Amino acid sequence: MSVTGIAIAIGTVFCWTLSVQFFEAASKRVGPLAVNIIRMAAALLFFSVFLLIRDGSPLPLDFPPRAWILLGLSGTVGFFIGDIFLFKALVELGPRLAMLLHSLAAPTAAIIGWIFLDENYMFHQWLGIAITLSGVALVILERNTATPHRERIKRNITVAGVASGLLAMFGQAFGMVLSKAGMQHDSGYLDPFSATQIRVIAASICFLLFFTATRRWVNVKSALEDRKAIFHTSAGAFLGPFLGVSLALLALHYLSTGVASTIFSLVPICIIPFSVFLHREEVSLRAIAGACIAVFGVGMLTF
Repeated sequence: MSVTGIAIAIGTVFCWTLSVQFFEAASKRVGPLAVNIIRMAAALLFFSVFLLIRDGSPLPLDFPPRAWILLGLSGTVGFFIGDIFLFKALVELGPRLAMLLHSLAAPTAAIIGWIFLDENYMFHQWLGIAITLSGVALVILERNTATPHRERIKRNITVAGVASGLLAMFGQAFGMVLSKAGMQHDSGYLDPFSATQIRVIAASICFLLFFTATRRWVNVKSALEDRKAIFHTSAGAFLGPFLGVSLALLALHYLSTGVASTIFSLVPICIIPFSVFLHREEVSLRAIAGACIAVFGVGMLTF
């Protein structure tokens, strides 16, 4: 197992953890759908400027057609379809159950990679994936205790909510596998920043069509007038789609899709310190135990 790949994957987790804080702050002000399309536009700007400075061209025109097709499909399936259904699941099921279903993307990606990319997994790696996801599940399923001033909210598990959660999970899993397949080339592994830009372009086109069809541009217009929301969304776009996702694709160069996706699922674990120190939330011993179990499972993946 590549130590470099593990380090890059952990760096991805930290980037995504920080981006979540910015996206949450922006979504509270202008709503998640407006944040989604603004973050795509901001990410596309970051990529274009970066590639123009680095390569002299704002687009990876040297990428072969096969890479454009596979990476475009990856952006459509992962960024667009996956995110649309994830937001639907968050509304229907709440964050705990929605993220629990979403964490199943790791073993699903492992199975898809094993079938279509000829990836091989040893027994201890399957065991490490299972242990890591068990720890993540302990954290996600942690219930907030009710207080005299705040009653516990009961949520009904709906078929639409579960279906949305599963579709979001499959979008994440297939998106990772398509990304790795699209970046594999006879001349070597293609540049992850350019590859991520192609994914963002495809997702942006889908969001443009979606917002036009559903007539949601009014929400975006009002969101653009909120400077704090724009700042938070731009910061989240830099740490998430630009830096975080690019590092995720770079990690796929060194790791199998299942192992990389398992490490990426540690985001709920890394959010715990922010919950304690930033949002002043109480974290139980069960959540801490879940975090330790998840870290131990990742440790098994390195052997």
